[in-house]
Amino acid sequence: MVFSSLYSGKFCILPSPITLDQFLKQTGIVGSGGEAKVVIQSGDVRLNGAVETRRGKKLAPGDVVEFAGERLVVPQ
Repeated sequence: MVFSSLYSGKFCILPSPITLDQFLKQTGIVGSGGEAKVVIQSGDVRLNGAVETRRGKKLAPGDVVEFAGERLVVPQ
């Protein structure tokens, strides 16, 4: 699965399936897995409009991830 991040301006290849923490890290929204863990567990990340605190939550194509004013859609 290929993803173009408007946030980082980079293209990246994402594994499928991908977990929420991996998605944040791979797309460049956060700088590390540790940072992803903190922002997810603190309730700062929304998945499909609802707060998601499980960093291992598996994402599906079309899921919408929101964090720090950014809105990203998991590609097909």
